[in-house]
Amino acid sequence: MGSSTENSAFGPTRNPWATDRTPGGSSGGSAAAVAARMVPLALGSDTGGSIRQPGAMCGVVGFKPSYGRVSRRGLIAFASSLDQIGPLTTTVADAAIAMDVIAGHDPRDSTSSTLAPPVFASALDGNLRGLRVGVPRALLADGVDADVLTAFNAALDALRDRGAEIVEIALPHSVHAIPVYHIVANAEASSNLARYDGVRYGVRAAGTEDVAQMYETTRGRGFGLETKRRIMLGTYVLSAGYYDAYYLKAQQVRTLIRRDYDEAFERADLVAMPTSPTAAFPLGERTQDPLSMYLADVFTVGANLAGLPAVTVPCGFTRDRLPVGLQFTGRTMDDAAVLRAGDAYEQATSWSDQHPATPGSSPSR
Repeated sequence: MGSSTENSAFGPTRNPWATDRTPGGSSGGSAAAVAARMVPLALGSDTGGSIRQPGAMCGVVGFKPSYGRVSRRGLIAFASSLDQIGPLTTTVADAAIAMDVIAGHDPRDSTSSTLAPPVFASALDGNLRGLRVGVPRALLADGVDADVLTAFNAALDALRDRGAEIVEIALPHSVHAIPVYHIVANAEASSNLARYDGVRYGVRAAGTEDVAQMYETTRGRGFGLETKRRIMLGTYVLSAGYYDAYYLKAQQVRTLIRRDYDEAFERADLVAMPTSPTAAFPLGERTQDPLSMYLADVFTVGANLAGLPAVTVPCGFTRDRLPVGLQFTGRTMDDAAVLRAGDAYEQATSWSDQHPATPGSSPSR
Protein backbone atom coordinates (compact mmCIF):
# COMPACT_ATOMS: atom_id res chain seq x y z
CA MET A 1 0.00 0.00 0.00
CA GLY A 2 1.10 3.56 -0.54
CA SER A 3 2.51 5.85 -3.21
CA SER A 4 6.19 4.89 -3.15
CA THR A 5 6.65 1.05 -2.90
CA GLU A 6 8.48 1.60 0.39
CA ASN A 7 5.89 -0.44 2.27
CA SER A 8 6.56 -3.58 0.23
CA ALA A 9 7.61 -6.70 2.13
CA PHE A 10 10.33 -7.06 -0.52
CA GLY A 11 11.73 -3.56 -0.04
CA PRO A 12 11.40 -0.49 -2.27
CA THR A 13 11.58 -0.42 -6.05
CA ARG A 14 13.82 2.21 -7.65
CA ASN A 15 12.84 4.53 -10.46
CA PRO A 16 14.82 3.76 -13.66
CA TRP A 17 15.06 7.48 -14.46
CA ALA A 18 16.75 8.24 -11.10
CA THR A 19 17.51 5.32 -8.82
CA ASP A 20 17.43 7.43 -5.67
CA ARG A 21 13.76 8.19 -6.31
CA THR A 22 10.47 6.36 -6.00
CA PRO A 23 8.82 4.82 -9.07
CA GLY A 24 5.46 5.75 -7.53
CA GLY A 25 3.07 3.25 -6.08
CA SER A 26 1.65 1.01 -5.24
CA SER A 27 2.23 -0.74 -8.59
CA GLY A 28 5.68 0.86 -8.85
CA GLY A 29 7.38 -2.45 -9.60
CA SER A 30 5.21 -2.95 -12.68
CA ALA A 31 5.83 0.62 -13.88
CA ALA A 32 9.59 0.43 -13.30
CA ALA A 33 9.85 -2.88 -15.15
CA VAL A 34 8.07 -1.42 -18.19
CA ALA A 35 10.06 1.85 -18.07
CA ALA A 36 13.36 -0.05 -17.91
CA ARG A 37 12.24 -2.14 -20.90
CA MET A 38 12.52 -5.32 -18.84
CA VAL A 39 9.03 -6.25 -20.08
CA PRO A 40 6.69 -4.78 -22.72
CA LEU A 41 3.61 -5.12 -20.51
CA ALA A 42 2.78 -5.42 -16.83
CA LEU A 43 -0.45 -5.43 -14.86
CA GLY A 44 -1.18 -3.26 -11.85
CA SER A 45 -4.02 -2.75 -9.41
CA ASP A 46 -5.47 0.75 -9.06
CA THR A 47 -7.43 1.59 -5.90
CA GLY A 48 -6.67 5.30 -5.76
CA GLY A 49 -4.11 5.84 -8.51
CA SER A 50 -1.76 2.89 -8.13
CA ILE A 51 -1.48 2.31 -11.88
CA ARG A 52 -1.54 5.90 -13.11
CA GLN A 53 0.69 7.59 -10.52
CA PRO A 54 3.63 5.17 -11.00
CA GLY A 55 2.98 5.24 -14.74
CA ALA A 56 3.45 9.01 -14.69
CA MET A 57 6.52 8.92 -12.45
CA CYS A 58 8.19 6.28 -14.63
CA GLY A 59 7.25 7.86 -17.96
CA VAL A 60 5.02 5.04 -19.23
CA VAL A 61 1.34 4.54 -20.07
CA GLY A 62 -0.93 3.40 -17.25
CA PHE A 63 -4.63 2.67 -17.76
CA LYS A 64 -7.31 2.24 -15.09
CA PRO A 65 -10.45 0.79 -16.68
CA SER A 66 -14.01 1.59 -15.67
CA TYR A 67 -15.18 -0.16 -12.52
CA GLY A 68 -16.35 -3.63 -13.54
CA ARG A 69 -14.69 -3.64 -16.97
CA VAL A 70 -11.94 -6.10 -15.99
CA SER A 71 -12.36 -9.09 -13.69
CA ARG A 72 -10.73 -8.88 -10.27
CA ARG A 73 -10.82 -12.62 -9.62
CA GLY A 74 -7.50 -13.56 -8.04
CA LEU A 75 -6.74 -10.03 -6.79
CA ILE A 76 -6.14 -9.62 -3.06
CA ALA A 77 -9.02 -7.31 -2.17
CA PHE A 78 -8.01 -3.96 -0.65
CA ALA A 79 -11.09 -1.77 -1.19
CA SER A 80 -13.72 -3.66 -3.14
CA SER A 81 -15.69 -0.63 -4.35
CA LEU A 82 -12.52 0.99 -5.73
CA ASP A 83 -10.09 -1.71 -6.94
CA GLN A 84 -9.46 -2.22 -10.66
CA ILE A 85 -6.88 -4.13 -12.69
CA GLY A 86 -5.23 -2.49 -15.69
CA PRO A 87 -2.13 -2.48 -17.90
CA LEU A 88 1.11 -0.52 -17.82
CA THR A 89 2.80 -0.31 -21.23
CA THR A 90 5.15 1.82 -23.33
CA THR A 91 2.39 2.89 -25.73
CA VAL A 92 -1.37 3.40 -25.60
CA ALA A 93 -1.74 0.98 -28.51
CA ASP A 94 -0.20 -1.76 -26.37
CA ALA A 95 -2.58 -0.87 -23.52
CA ALA A 96 -5.51 -1.21 -25.93
CA ILE A 97 -4.27 -4.62 -27.08
CA ALA A 98 -3.97 -5.71 -23.45
CA MET A 99 -7.50 -4.51 -22.75
CA ASP A 100 -8.79 -6.55 -25.70
CA VAL A 101 -7.44 -9.60 -23.88
CA ILE A 102 -8.41 -8.91 -20.26
CA ALA A 103 -11.71 -6.99 -20.52
CA GLY A 104 -15.08 -8.69 -20.36
CA HIS A 105 -17.57 -10.32 -18.05
CA ASP A 106 -16.44 -12.89 -15.50
CA PRO A 107 -19.25 -14.80 -13.75
CA ARG A 108 -16.88 -15.42 -10.82
CA ASP A 109 -16.58 -11.69 -10.10
CA SER A 110 -19.91 -10.30 -8.89
CA THR A 111 -18.87 -6.74 -9.78
CA SER A 112 -17.91 -7.66 -13.35
CA SER A 113 -19.95 -5.79 -15.95
CA THR A 114 -22.07 -7.80 -18.38
CA LEU A 115 -21.74 -5.01 -20.95
CA ALA A 116 -19.76 -6.39 -23.90
CA PRO A 117 -16.48 -4.48 -24.36
CA PRO A 118 -15.59 -2.91 -27.72
CA VAL A 119 -12.48 -3.80 -29.68
CA PHE A 120 -10.23 -1.22 -28.06
CA ALA A 121 -7.37 -1.43 -30.54
CA SER A 122 -9.67 -0.54 -33.43
CA ALA A 123 -10.84 2.62 -31.64
CA LEU A 124 -7.45 4.33 -31.95
CA ASP A 125 -7.88 6.64 -34.94
CA GLY A 126 -5.38 9.37 -33.99
CA ASN A 127 -8.03 12.09 -34.21
CA LEU A 128 -8.31 14.97 -31.70
CA ARG A 129 -10.38 17.35 -33.83
CA GLY A 130 -13.53 18.50 -32.08
CA LEU A 131 -12.68 16.74 -28.82
CA ARG A 132 -13.81 18.80 -25.82
CA VAL A 133 -11.22 18.56 -23.05
CA GLY A 134 -12.31 19.89 -19.66
CA VAL A 135 -9.75 21.40 -17.30
CA PRO A 136 -10.62 22.04 -13.61
CA ARG A 137 -8.33 25.04 -13.17
CA ALA A 138 -9.41 25.75 -9.59
CA LEU A 139 -8.24 22.28 -8.55
CA LEU A 140 -4.77 23.00 -9.96
CA ALA A 141 -4.32 26.35 -8.20
CA ASP A 142 -2.32 25.05 -5.23
CA GLY A 143 0.24 22.34 -4.59
CA VAL A 144 1.26 21.57 -8.18
CA ASP A 145 4.99 21.69 -8.90
CA ALA A 146 5.93 24.46 -11.35
CA ASP A 147 7.64 22.07 -13.79
CA VAL A 148 4.61 19.76 -13.74
CA LEU A 149 2.27 22.67 -14.43
CA THR A 150 4.48 23.87 -17.30
CA ALA A 151 4.44 20.43 -18.91
CA PHE A 152 0.68 20.16 -18.42
CA ASN A 153 0.00 23.55 -20.01
CA ALA A 154 2.26 22.63 -22.94
CA ALA A 155 0.24 19.42 -23.35
CA LEU A 156 -2.97 21.46 -23.48
CA ASP A 157 -1.41 23.65 -26.18
CA ALA A 158 -0.54 20.53 -28.17
CA LEU A 159 -4.11 19.28 -27.86
CA ARG A 160 -5.48 22.66 -28.96
CA ASP A 161 -3.08 22.84 -31.93
CA ARG A 162 -4.43 19.52 -33.18
CA GLY A 163 -8.07 20.49 -33.06
CA ALA A 164 -9.19 19.80 -29.50
CA GLU A 165 -11.27 22.40 -27.68
CA ILE A 166 -10.12 23.24 -24.13
CA VAL A 167 -13.03 24.16 -21.85
CA GLU A 168 -13.17 25.24 -18.23
CA ILE A 169 -14.99 22.90 -15.87
CA ALA A 170 -15.48 22.68 -12.11
CA LEU A 171 -15.02 19.70 -9.80
CA PRO A 172 -15.78 21.54 -6.56
CA HIS A 173 -16.03 18.52 -4.28
CA SER A 174 -12.74 16.99 -5.46
CA VAL A 175 -10.94 19.03 -2.81
CA HIS A 176 -12.40 16.47 -0.39
CA ALA A 177 -11.37 13.44 -2.46
CA ILE A 178 -8.31 12.46 -0.40
CA PRO A 179 -10.10 12.29 3.00
CA VAL A 180 -13.14 10.61 1.42
CA TYR A 181 -10.90 8.05 -0.27
CA HIS A 182 -8.98 7.22 2.90
CA ILE A 183 -12.15 6.77 4.93
CA VAL A 184 -13.84 4.52 2.36
CA ALA A 185 -10.72 2.59 1.35
CA ASN A 186 -9.51 2.00 4.91
CA ALA A 187 -12.96 0.89 6.06
CA GLU A 188 -13.09 -1.65 3.24
CA ALA A 189 -9.50 -2.74 3.92
CA SER A 190 -10.39 -3.37 7.55
CA SER A 191 -13.18 -5.68 6.43
CA ASN A 192 -11.37 -7.37 3.54
CA LEU A 193 -8.13 -8.07 5.39
CA ALA A 194 -9.85 -9.55 8.44
CA ARG A 195 -9.69 -12.95 6.72
CA TYR A 196 -5.86 -12.97 6.91
CA ASP A 197 -5.78 -14.56 10.34
CA GLY A 198 -3.37 -17.44 9.72
CA VAL A 199 -6.13 -20.04 9.57
CA ARG A 200 -7.31 -20.01 5.95
CA TYR A 201 -5.36 -17.08 4.50
CA GLY A 202 -1.84 -15.72 4.75
CA VAL A 203 1.16 -16.61 6.86
CA ARG A 204 0.67 -18.29 10.24
CA ALA A 205 2.93 -17.36 13.15
CA ALA A 206 4.69 -20.32 14.75
CA GLY A 207 5.26 -20.98 18.46
CA THR A 208 1.99 -19.60 19.79
CA GLU A 209 0.19 -21.18 22.74
CA ASP A 210 -3.49 -20.71 21.85
CA VAL A 211 -5.79 -19.49 19.08
CA ALA A 212 -6.08 -15.92 20.38
CA GLN A 213 -2.31 -15.54 20.58
CA MET A 214 -1.95 -17.09 17.13
CA TYR A 215 -4.38 -14.56 15.63
CA GLU A 216 -2.67 -11.62 17.33
CA THR A 217 0.87 -12.70 16.52
CA THR A 218 0.03 -13.64 12.94
CA ARG A 219 -1.55 -10.31 12.16
CA GLY A 220 1.19 -8.43 14.00
CA ARG A 221 3.91 -10.08 11.94
CA GLY A 222 2.03 -10.53 8.68
CA PHE A 223 1.09 -6.89 8.04
CA GLY A 224 3.46 -3.96 7.62
CA LEU A 225 3.13 -0.66 9.43
CA GLU A 226 1.20 1.15 6.69
CA THR A 227 -1.26 -1.71 6.31
CA LYS A 228 -1.77 -1.80 10.08
CA ARG A 229 -2.34 1.95 10.10
CA ARG A 230 -5.04 1.66 7.45
CA ILE A 231 -6.74 -1.31 9.11
CA MET A 232 -6.84 0.54 12.43
CA LEU A 233 -8.23 3.71 10.87
CA GLY A 234 -10.79 1.70 8.94
CA THR A 235 -11.89 -0.20 12.03
CA TYR A 236 -12.26 3.11 13.87
CA VAL A 237 -14.49 4.76 11.26
CA LEU A 238 -16.73 1.66 11.17
CA SER A 239 -17.06 1.41 14.93
CA ALA A 240 -20.20 2.23 16.90
CA GLY A 241 -20.65 5.95 17.37
CA TYR A 242 -18.34 6.90 14.48
CA TYR A 243 -19.93 5.18 11.47
CA ASP A 244 -22.38 8.01 10.71
CA ALA A 245 -19.85 10.76 11.38
CA TYR A 246 -17.16 9.33 9.11
CA TYR A 247 -18.04 6.42 6.83
CA LEU A 248 -21.61 7.47 6.00
CA LYS A 249 -20.57 11.09 5.50
CA ALA A 250 -17.71 10.01 3.24
CA GLN A 251 -20.10 7.99 1.09
CA GLN A 252 -22.37 11.02 0.77
CA VAL A 253 -19.49 13.24 -0.37
CA ARG A 254 -18.42 10.46 -2.74
CA THR A 255 -21.81 10.80 -4.41
CA LEU A 256 -21.23 14.55 -4.78
CA ILE A 257 -17.84 13.89 -6.41
CA ARG A 258 -19.51 11.56 -8.91
CA ARG A 259 -22.17 14.18 -9.66
CA ASP A 260 -19.45 16.77 -10.29
CA TYR A 261 -18.02 14.53 -13.00
CA ASP A 262 -21.49 13.96 -14.48
CA GLU A 263 -21.96 17.72 -14.76
CA ALA A 264 -18.47 18.17 -16.19
CA PHE A 265 -19.23 15.64 -18.93
CA GLU A 266 -22.16 17.76 -20.04
CA ARG A 267 -19.60 20.36 -21.18
CA ALA A 268 -16.60 18.15 -21.98
CA ASP A 269 -15.89 14.73 -23.46
CA LEU A 270 -12.89 14.13 -21.20
CA VAL A 271 -11.29 15.69 -18.14
CA ALA A 272 -7.56 16.48 -18.25
CA MET A 273 -5.28 16.98 -15.25
CA PRO A 274 -1.68 16.31 -14.32
CA THR A 275 -1.49 12.73 -13.13
CA SER A 276 0.53 13.68 -10.05
CA PRO A 277 1.20 17.11 -8.53
CA THR A 278 4.95 16.37 -8.44
CA ALA A 279 7.46 14.25 -10.29
CA ALA A 280 9.11 11.29 -8.58
CA PHE A 281 10.28 12.26 -5.08
CA PRO A 282 13.36 10.85 -3.28
CA LEU A 283 13.00 7.52 -1.50
CA GLY A 284 12.68 8.14 2.23
CA GLU A 285 11.48 11.74 1.84
CA ARG A 286 7.86 11.10 2.89
CA THR A 287 8.00 7.91 4.93
CA GLN A 288 7.53 9.80 8.21
CA ASP A 289 4.83 12.07 6.80
CA PRO A 290 1.82 9.95 5.73
CA LEU A 291 -0.27 12.99 4.78
CA SER A 292 2.24 14.27 2.22
CA MET A 293 2.47 10.72 0.86
CA TYR A 294 -1.31 10.51 0.51
CA LEU A 295 -1.46 13.85 -1.32
CA ALA A 296 0.52 12.33 -4.20
CA ASP A 297 -2.81 10.80 -5.29
CA VAL A 298 -4.85 14.02 -5.19
CA PHE A 299 -5.59 13.95 -8.96
CA THR A 300 -6.14 10.21 -9.30
CA VAL A 301 -8.51 9.16 -6.50
CA GLY A 302 -11.53 10.87 -8.07
CA ALA A 303 -11.71 8.37 -10.93
CA ASN A 304 -11.79 5.49 -8.45
CA LEU A 305 -14.44 7.09 -6.25
CA ALA A 306 -16.61 7.66 -9.34
CA GLY A 307 -15.76 4.37 -11.10
CA LEU A 308 -14.44 6.13 -14.22
CA PRO A 309 -11.79 5.10 -16.77
CA ALA A 310 -8.55 7.09 -16.78
CA VAL A 311 -5.19 6.90 -18.52
CA THR A 312 -1.82 8.56 -17.97
CA VAL A 313 0.51 9.27 -20.87
CA PRO A 314 3.96 10.90 -20.77
CA CYS A 315 3.81 14.64 -21.48
CA GLY A 316 7.26 15.98 -20.68
CA PHE A 317 10.03 16.24 -18.12
CA THR A 318 11.06 18.42 -15.21
CA ARG A 319 14.33 20.33 -15.27
CA ASP A 320 15.88 17.34 -13.48
CA ARG A 321 14.68 15.12 -16.35
CA LEU A 322 12.04 13.31 -14.37
CA PRO A 323 8.90 12.25 -16.29
CA VAL A 324 5.58 14.08 -16.04
CA GLY A 325 2.22 12.47 -16.81
CA LEU A 326 -0.96 13.80 -18.45
CA GLN A 327 -4.19 12.17 -17.26
CA PHE A 328 -7.42 11.82 -19.24
CA THR A 329 -10.59 10.74 -17.39
CA GLY A 330 -13.75 9.74 -19.26
CA ARG A 331 -17.35 8.70 -18.80
CA THR A 332 -18.04 5.36 -17.19
CA MET A 333 -17.69 2.44 -19.62
CA ASP A 334 -16.36 4.81 -22.31
CA ASP A 335 -12.89 3.37 -21.91
CA ALA A 336 -12.31 3.45 -25.67
CA ALA A 337 -12.66 7.25 -25.79
CA VAL A 338 -10.03 7.64 -23.06
CA LEU A 339 -7.59 5.36 -24.89
CA ARG A 340 -8.35 7.11 -28.19
CA ALA A 341 -7.43 10.51 -26.74
CA GLY A 342 -4.28 9.18 -25.09
CA ASP A 343 -3.17 7.54 -28.33
CA ALA A 344 -3.86 10.67 -30.38
CA TYR A 345 -1.86 12.84 -27.99
CA GLU A 346 0.94 10.26 -27.99
CA GLN A 347 1.08 10.28 -31.79
CA ALA A 348 1.17 14.08 -31.84
CA THR A 349 4.18 14.25 -29.51
CA SER A 350 7.42 12.33 -28.96
CA TRP A 351 7.41 11.88 -25.20
CA SER A 352 6.52 8.19 -25.28
CA ASP A 353 9.55 7.46 -27.47
CA GLN A 354 11.92 8.44 -24.68
CA HIS A 355 13.23 6.00 -22.11
CA PRO A 356 15.82 5.87 -19.32
CA ALA A 357 19.27 4.40 -19.67
CA THR A 358 19.32 0.64 -19.18
CA PRO A 359 22.35 -1.69 -19.04
CA GLY A 360 24.03 -1.52 -22.43
CA SER A 361 22.06 1.49 -23.66
CA SER A 362 21.95 5.26 -23.36
CA PRO A 363 18.92 7.31 -22.34
CA SER A 364 16.91 8.77 -25.20
CA ARG A 365 17.10 12.52 -25.71
